[in-house]
Amino acid sequence: MIPSPDHIPVLLPEVLHALAITPGEVHVDGTFGAGGYTRAMANAGAQVHAFDQDPDAIAAGQSLVTESGGQITLHHARFGDMAQVLAAANIDAVDGVTLDIGVSSMHLDQAQRGFSFQSDGPADMRMAQDGPTAADFLNEADETVIADVLYQYGEERQSRRIARAIVAARPITTTTQIAAIVRKAIGKKPGDKKDPATRTFQAIRIHINDELGELERGLEAAERLLRPGGKIAVVTFHSLEDRIVKNFLRERSGSDAAPSRHLPQNTRTRSAPTFLKPAKAVRPTQAEQALNPRARSATLRSAERTSAAPRSASAASNAKSDTVMP
Repeated sequence: MIPSPDHIPVLLPEVLHALAITPGEVHVDGTFGAGGYTRAMANAGAQVHAFDQDPDAIAAGQSLVTESGGQITLHHARFGDMAQVLAAANIDAVDGVTLDIGVSSMHLDQAQRGFSFQSDGPADMRMAQDGPTAADFLNEADETVIADVLYQYGEERQSRRIARAIVAARPITTTTQIAAIVRKAIGKKPGDKKDPATRTFQAIRIHINDELGELERGLEAAERLLRPGGKIAVVTFHSLEDRIVKNFLRERSGSDAAPSRHLPQNTRTRSAPTFLKPAKAVRPTQAEQALNPRARSATLRSAERTSAAPRSASAASNAKSDTVMP
């Protein structure tokens, strides 16, 4: 039995129930973080391949890899690249894929990583610790671009006002500076439960880490990797993420709405479903939310893989066949 840490991941019993692990199965934890899901999967008897783009998570996870005695393999890579990474390790199919999307507790609790406005730190927010920082984006991007990012990824209705205030306050260097700018720009209405800066921080973080693009790549990679009967379990924390997962599973299972009979008929035949009808979405219990306030916005969606050819692979094949050679 692999020891349990103090950190308990969100919806852990529900995720394990969705995965229905049988000892000896091969599972992927696409978002290793502090290792909570990986540890639980290994305790259930799975061989686990865990992924994380953050070098700090990889370094901290080495002790767990050692303790597992070969049951856990840790990959320093983005989960969107899981199919290629596992193919290099001669693994072309797995029994389960789990994704816990968004920022981890580990990131939020470390002020120097710049993900939280609860304590002062550099305006960084990079999960992989490479590429442009939040400060780089806020100091260099056009006001219109900043406003679009805040609106698209934070669903912030006051995006233009905030962007104008950010540009006027340059240079931006710290998390508390960003939060103060937002609070001054839009104020806080009586009864607001969330800090006014919450949506802005979410939007900036999603943008510089390409989180939604990575989620889409991860879902397609899982579709390619899962063998028939394999399970996918995805935990999301806000509507943008959840909408992508919900629509992907609905479309891949054939559960999406049928086209209107008034629309022109599509001559292409509909692809066979690659997933069975998704399970009903699961939310944390009141007890879990009381124990872990960060769980309150979590949603778990899961589904079982069919034997149909992956849609992403067939789409790529169609694209090649549709190309007109010069």
